Amino acid sequence: METSIACCARGAIILPNVSSQQYSAALASPRPISSAFSSKSLKTSSLFGDSLSIAPRSSLRISKSKSSPLVTKCEIGDSLEEFLTKSTSDKGLISLMICMGEAIRTIAFKVKTASCGGTACVNSFGDEQLAVDMLADKLLFEALQYSHVCKYACSEEVPELQDMGGPVEGGFSVAFDPLDGSSIVDTNFTVGTIFGVWPGDKLTGVTGGDQVAAAMGIFGPRTTYVLALKDVPGTHEFLLLDEGKWQHVKDTTSIGEGKMFSPGNLRATTDNPAYAKLIDYYVKEKYTLRYTGGMVPDVNQIIVKEKGIFTNVISPSAKAKLRLLFEVAPLGFLIEKAGGYSSDGKISVLDKVINELDERTQVAYGSKNEIIRFEETLYGSSRLKAAEPVGAAA
Repeated sequence: METSIACCARGAIILPNVSSQQYSAALASPRPISSAFSSKSLKTSSLFGDSLSIAPRSSLRISKSKSSPLVTKCEIGDSLEEFLTKSTSDKGLISLMICMGEAIRTIAFKVKTASCGGTACVNSFGDEQLAVDMLADKLLFEALQYSHVCKYACSEEVPELQDMGGPVEGGFSVAFDPLDGSSIVDTNFTVGTIFGVWPGDKLTGVTGGDQVAAAMGIFGPRTTYVLALKDVPGTHEFLLLDEGKWQHVKDTTSIGEGKMFSPGNLRATTDNPAYAKLIDYYVKEKYTLRYTGGMVPDVNQIIVKEKGIFTNVISPSAKAKLRLLFEVAPLGFLIEKAGGYSSDGKISVLDKVINELDERTQVAYGSKNEIIRFEETLYGSSRLKAAEPVGAAA
C-alpha cells in the first residue's frame, strides 16, 4: 500500500507519493530529505484512496471591515482549508499548517502499523529512538520542506537547526516533537505530535508568546488535529474523517474549574514536600485522576473537557525532563489560546525565553484557580489574582 503526504507548495495542493518500502529503507538507513520529487511527477491521491477535496475560493464566506482586512467567520463543519482561509490572509502560514496536517494524517496511519521496536540508536539527548519516532520525524521534515515557507526546523530527535529552504522574510521556523509518548505506542495508549511555529529564522532568543501558531496531532481512538493561530481566538479541534479529510468539530475558548488532575513526575513528591502537599490536596478533595503517562492526551483532555490541571514538577532528585521548545511552549500556546493558564511555578511558560534548544522546565497547565493553587503551594504566592475564593467545582 502506498502512503502519501499532501503538501501545499506555493499555494497549490500537491501530494508526493512515497511508498511504504521507501520509508522502511529510510528507517534502516536515514538519508537527507530527498530533492527527487517534482510537481510534474505528483498526483492527487490521499492516504485513504480518495482525492483531497479543496473548497473553491468563491465558496468561502469571508467578510472585510475597516479595522481588519479579514474577519473570521469560521464554523463547525468547515474543512481545514476553509477554516485557515477564513482565519488568516497569510498564505504561507496556510500552506504550512495544511502540510503539517497532511503529515499528521500519514503518521496516524503509520503509528497503527509501523514497528515499535528499538533501533539500537539514540538521539543527542541520550533518549532511545524508536522506529516509529524516526518515521514521524522524517515525514514532518519532508512536509516542512514541501511547504516552501519554512526556513529552519528542528525536532526532539534531530535537535539541530535544519535548513528547509524557505525564506527568512515572510517565512517561519518550526520546532516539533514528532511522537510524544512513543514509549507507550506498544501498549496502545494515545500518543501525539507537537509543534510550534515562530516567524522568521530564530528558535532561540524567542519566547513561546512569539509563536504565530501551534498544534498537536492526537493518535487515539479518534485522530484529531488541534491548532491555534495567534490572531484567531480559541483553540480548534479537527477530526480526521474516513475519507481522509479534516473537519472542524470543536472550539475551546475557556477553561473552567473542575476536579480533574493529571500528576506527572510523581517521584518528585519524595523530596519535594510542596509537590507532595499539592498531590495530597487533590486526593483529599476527591479530584478524579485522569493520567495516561502521555503529555499530549493529558493536556488535550483539559482542552476538550474544558477543565482540570496537568502538573510536572521537579525536585532535587527528579530533574526537569520536558523541553521548553519542543513540548512546553507549543502546548502552553494551545492551552492559553483555549482560555486556560500555564506556569513554571512563577510565570507563564509563554514568557520564558528559550535560550537553548534543549532547555527544560517544570510546568502546569489548567484553569486560573488551579494555576493559582499550584503557584501558591509550590512558592508561597501567585502572580494571578483570584476574583473569588479558590476552589474547584465538582
